[in-house]
Amino acid sequence: MTAPTTVDIVREFPDTTWADDGPTRGVEAVVEDGQVLSFPTLPFVLSEAERRFLDERWADGKAKNISVRWPGGELRGAAGSAADLADLRTMIVRYAEQSEAFALRLFPHYRGKLRRGNTSFRPADIAGRETSWRKDDTRLHVDAFPSNPMQGTRLLRVFCNVNENGRPREWRVGEPFVAHARRYLPSITRPLPGSAWLMQNIGITKRRRTEYDHVMLQLHDHAKADLDFQKTGPQARVDFAPGTTWVVFSDQVLHAAMGGQHMMEQTFYLDVEDLQRPETSPLRTLERLLHRTLR
Repeated sequence: MTAPTTVDIVREFPDTTWADDGPTRGVEAVVEDGQVLSFPTLPFVLSEAERRFLDERWADGKAKNISVRWPGGELRGAAGSAADLADLRTMIVRYAEQSEAFALRLFPHYRGKLRRGNTSFRPADIAGRETSWRKDDTRLHVDAFPSNPMQGTRLLRVFCNVNENGRPREWRVGEPFVAHARRYLPSITRPLPGSAWLMQNIGITKRRRTEYDHVMLQLHDHAKADLDFQKTGPQARVDFAPGTTWVVFSDQVLHAAMGGQHMMEQTFYLDVEDLQRPETSPLRTLERLLHRTLR
């Protein structure tokens, strides 16, 4: 069996504050190139009262995440008394606000363009979670969603390991997106005529699935189904220690979550045209490789 090529895409920064009065980074080019930005000394600090939420019992068992959904701000996926749920929501909302201030300091070019997506707290342990191979996030993949077509919109995510027992968040990261696309594009067929209209109208998708979404889903599925690639493809293990924050375009960087428990996550949406370098996006990369517009 061939040993995997080591991937080196993690870049560390010494930031210690979430506030927008910290150093303006201007690292759009770094993250748009498919790098992972890591901040080992930037914890999301829980109050003494909030530490009680570091327990799986607060999840309702129906979803892997407890989340606050925007723009309404409703709490979902949690179980507990009204008072406890109000405190839990306050903690998650604070993470959303701090993440947004931090992202705008990192990426001044995105100011006024980033849109806040869901904010999540993940209390469950990754290990031992039973799921289908398509939903198995311990396999290297780029993010793509069957029911929620992104139509090219970027997925920027800010994660933080809030584990208080010393457990790292164990990731694997994989090959550059362009290499990954070249690996599987020859085996990806075009969508059936009329399929996007049908899926939207019978409620399978929330909006129209473009050919871009079709290709991204196939890249996601091909990678997860390819066990040889999972074992021998270019990759590296990355451990994010407790108190570490990391930022990544999860629709571009191949990643797999191998272990850990208790994590915060904030999603932001960004249109391709609002990137500093739109040509680096998965949409533009796939269009160059396929020599056609993916609409």
